[in-house]
Amino acid sequence: MPAPVVVAVVGPTATGKSALAVALATVLGGEVVNADASQLYRGMDIGTAKIAATERRGVPHHLLDVLDVTEEASVAAYQRDARAAVADIQARGQHPVVVGGSGLYVRAALDHLEIPPTDPATRTRLEGEAARHGTAALHDRLAARDPAAARAIQPTNTRRVVRALEVIELTGRPFSATMPQRRHVRPTVVLGLALPRPVLDERIDARVEAMWRRGLVEEVRVLDHAGLRAGRTASRALGYAQALAQLDGELTEAQAREQTAAATRRLARRQESWFRADPRTTWLDPRRPDLLEVALAAVDGAVRDNGHHG
Repeated sequence: MPAPVVVAVVGPTATGKSALAVALATVLGGEVVNADASQLYRGMDIGTAKIAATERRGVPHHLLDVLDVTEEASVAAYQRDARAAVADIQARGQHPVVVGGSGLYVRAALDHLEIPPTDPATRTRLEGEAARHGTAALHDRLAARDPAAARAIQPTNTRRVVRALEVIELTGRPFSATMPQRRHVRPTVVLGLALPRPVLDERIDARVEAMWRRGLVEEVRVLDHAGLRAGRTASRALGYAQALAQLDGELTEAQAREQTAAATRRLARRQESWFRADPRTTWLDPRRPDLLEVALAAVDGAVRDNGHHG
């Protein structure tokens, strides 16, 4: 009997990933693992389009509602927890279905991705050097210490140059040794959902309108009392930052909605670019009537391959 494979459902926001993940898990005998950073937070439901308990059809969901809004989301902590969930699901003979649009979180769950340590003091010192001497000077230093990393990082990208030098200082190893590789940790099939841009933009606009209609501002008011502003990650989430500004009187409702829709459209473009860059993804149009059948066929092929290699 071939071992269950990991199934990932990825793509831009508002393409229907959550619904397909539940449908796949229902048919395959699987459990869902969330890979959307904002859905890690308890109480952030309307603005993240978190799938309602009634829509989960009894399928267990992992890494939903695991953080308070005051806590910081961490890719390293997510990687540890997601991999533990995937291993546990497979050990019980089920298919893990990883679903989300946060590209780095998806990679952390699925791929050989080493997340090096961080040190705020080291980073602050390097950022200060970049401010005083220019990023190009730090890039020259990087080129001397780690030529492969310097070739991969633009000389103008201060954040990445600083991060590379920070890792070299903290680990004594080249930063390039920790750069992500497109190699899955476990046998995995990646299904991407994509829509033509005008169709996706319409869906995003409709979703944002529905968020306000369903009570996003009230949700944010409650979270604000729970310390939302103290949480750097949660308070900056799309829709939440704009609803806070509306509560503060800095934006009208119309402005808050328009800014959220515009920012979400930009996010969708970035998500599409990120996931399109991965040649391992099988792309599907979520509007097709046989979407579930086509997705299942892709999974069956991966299960058969896993049987041959196993």
